[in-house]
Amino acid sequence: MKDEIPGRRTLRIDSIDLLRGIVMVIMMLDHTRDYVHYGALSLNPLDLTQTNTLLFLTRWITHYCAPTFVFLAGTGAYLQFARGKSKRELSRFLISRGLWLIVLEFTVVRLGALFNVDPGFLGMPQVIWVIGVSMIVLAALVHLPLKVTAGFGLAMIFLHNLLDKYQVVGMRPGSPVPSPVPSPGARLWMVFHQPGLFPVAGSGSPIVLVLYPLIPWIGVMAVGYAIGALYQKEVSSRRRLLLIIGGLATALFVIIRAVDRYGEPLKWSRQKNLVFTVLSFVNTTKYPPSLLFLLMTLGPAILALAWFESRNRSPGPRESGSPTALGKARNVFVTFGRVPLFFYLLQWPTAHTISIVLHLMFGKPYGWLFQTPIDWFTVPHPGIGFNLAVVYACWIAGVMLLYPLCKWFAGVKQRRRDWWLSYL
Repeated sequence: MKDEIPGRRTLRIDSIDLLRGIVMVIMMLDHTRDYVHYGALSLNPLDLTQTNTLLFLTRWITHYCAPTFVFLAGTGAYLQFARGKSKRELSRFLISRGLWLIVLEFTVVRLGALFNVDPGFLGMPQVIWVIGVSMIVLAALVHLPLKVTAGFGLAMIFLHNLLDKYQVVGMRPGSPVPSPVPSPGARLWMVFHQPGLFPVAGSGSPIVLVLYPLIPWIGVMAVGYAIGALYQKEVSSRRRLLLIIGGLATALFVIIRAVDRYGEPLKWSRQKNLVFTVLSFVNTTKYPPSLLFLLMTLGPAILALAWFESRNRSPGPRESGSPTALGKARNVFVTFGRVPLFFYLLQWPTAHTISIVLHLMFGKPYGWLFQTPIDWFTVPHPGIGFNLAVVYACWIAGVMLLYPLCKWFAGVKQRRRDWWLSYL
């Protein structure tokens, strides 16, 4: 059953799980490409001077994953409040789960992504880290009026590009000498707004590569939390509001991008043909996510939530019986969406192991698959990887391998109410 009626506190909302499941599966495509594609360490798939349309789109479509994941984490937090948690209970849960996610980022995720325990490399703080910190901040924001929380999030999303002019000097990726060592202030700035590579406590200490600075991701979660309030309205009403919000965000992206004066450091330009000109137009900055990156991704994501709401209905007489192929696919994505962290933790070692097996089978160099990013960019790695057709085949295989496990764990979570299950 679907939680379509205000007041039902124990049922999940399939439209949210469906969207989350779709972006989780797409996310695995990106990580599979990182391990399997021949250009993983040498080719920027978004650089229009060296890419092709399929490679660009293979990378670009995965831009929708992290924003939607963070946004829906905020929405899920509000739904816990709507289903009966007090604000004090919700705050306590957000703090404990946030800390747990940070620990996972630097342990389980790091190990699965690198198959390496080199103590000199602390890790690559990515989406799990940023969700963890954002949850801790949200633990305080939930005590404010909902409009204030929404305003805080929107202000961070719309104004943070004003900070782009403040750039600090970090270590150069690929440099065998960790110099210059950024100042403490510069390191803190990289944690908050500028991706960077630096030793945690000065020269000789473990190195960290911050891929996901905290700003504006904290704002994305705050806005997602405010959107969660729409799920206390009737289906038709919230669907209309989701359409308005998603449509407005998408229209703003097109307008602001066309003007090209604010909200995106990377300017678009006319290219050799219409297709590449469109690719230039939609090529926005992820690290940190620009205003236009977030409008481009969250606008369609919110529209998808509205469209999925229209599909949340009981089957008619002609639709009863065995589910259609579309219905089966929907059920698969919903299953993944109900166990997002479980899927996320497993997809790293799954994609990683598939790549190792392939490299061994075809006699290709595989040592880089056990190295840290510091080693990846220090020396060239000729002869690695495969073409995009193999990437897609490995991605599909990985998803198929994970589905039975995720279906089993989703069943466990549905049958049992152990407290620890809420942390996975």
